[in-house]
Formats: sequence, structure tokens, C-alpha cells
Amino acid sequence: MADLSSFDITKRWPAQNPDVIQLYSLPTPNGVKVSIMLEETGLDYEPHLINIGEDETWTPEFLSLNPNGKIPAIIDPNGPNGEPLGLFESGAIIQYLAEKTGKFLPADPAKRIEAIQWVYFQMGGLGPILGQLGFFHKFAGKEIEDKRPLDRYRKESKRLLGVLETRLEGRDWIMGDEYTIADIASLGWVRNLIGFYDAGDLVDYEEFKNVPAWLERGLERPAVQRGVNIPTRD
Repeated sequence: MADLSSFDITKRWPAQNPDVIQLYSLPTPNGVKVSIMLEETGLDYEPHLINIGEDETWTPEFLSLNPNGKIPAIIDPNGPNGEPLGLFESGAIIQYLAEKTGKFLPADPAKRIEAIQWVYFQMGGLGPILGQLGFFHKFAGKEIEDKRPLDRYRKESKRLLGVLETRLEGRDWIMGDEYTIADIASLGWVRNLIGFYDAGDLVDYEEFKNVPAWLERGLERPAVQRGVNIPTRD
């Protein structure tokens, strides 16, 4: 049995089975990247719900694993060289899991780095901008009388969706015929935009053709359907 006692987070969220990957997360657009990836790969894992509404990411135990205080994070008891590995940042985690399993990253070196490039596109652009749009449209930011911030993120969200729309022209997935971590990184964010954020009208979502078709294909995958609800909310 793996010894995870050196990870303080396990004191607050004990591992029932320390021999499997421990996932500390919430089904947000960033969180579901990792749960979808774990479901797609078939790796055994144990999910722990982290309540960000109760500031659980700012507890000493969580910060010991991710000093940035954000979900998701994992502990892999069988990391590189057989030693336990703690990891945070959703993009890094899904890349690590792809490399660990040899799945959802192209084997060709040029295609591999191209797929990773599109993960970075989501991490550095699509995710943060859609998140800000959600804040100013649905959350506390909607009370701000000055609507210039909302308009800025609306325009930039639409532009970034246009980048994705162009990339998907003639392609089923971001990398063509092959479903990869590039898709896994972005599916939850676009789903959230038109679902939880209810912001499709703001970005003229109905004008896009390729993005909605890609999202529908992604949401038809059984692993995606499971992953978007893991960890289960209380």
C-alpha cells in the first residue's frame, strides 16, 4: 500500500485507497478537464470534493499541495520512478496523464507539440477570458454599472471562439480525426459558456457552425458525460 503520509492534504481528505490517484477537485470547467481525462484513460482514482464556496482551497492542507489555492490537484501514488507525485494546474495534469498512459496525445512529435499548443491556447486565452465573461455576466460583476469590462470580455470571447471555429473547419476534433487533450481542455469551458453562464447570446453563439458541432460530439462521449459530474456535489 502506498504511503501518502508526507502529503498534508490527506489529513483533511483521507485516501480510502492510497494506491490509486487522488483527485482534489470540483466539477468546474477547469476541474472537469481532469475528471474527464481520468474517465477517458480508465485510470483508477479517488475523487475528493473541494468546496471552493467554503474557501477549502485556502486551508493549509490544500495549500500544501497547491500553493496557488486552485482546483484541481492530484496525487499519483505511482508517479515517475515509482514515487508519489503531487501535481496542480489542470493543463499540466492532463498532459501528465496523457504521457503516463500513452493516450490522447499524438505519437508523432510534431503533432504532439501542436496538440499541447492548443492546450496552452485554452489555458492562456479561452479559459481565462470565458471565465471573466461569466464573472461580469452572471456573478458579482453583473452589479457593476460600468459595462465596459463586460463588453471587453464579450468581444474577446467571441474572437477566441472564432479562432476555434476556424481551426475546426474540416476537422472533427482540434487535431483532426484524433481526439486529444486539446479537446478535453476546452470542452468544459464552451459547455459552461452556453450552459451555466447562459452567455451564448452575448457572443452570438448561434452564428458558429463548427464549434457547436464539436461540442456536441464531445458531449456524446460516455467518459465526458461521466466526467462533467465528478466529483459529485453534495
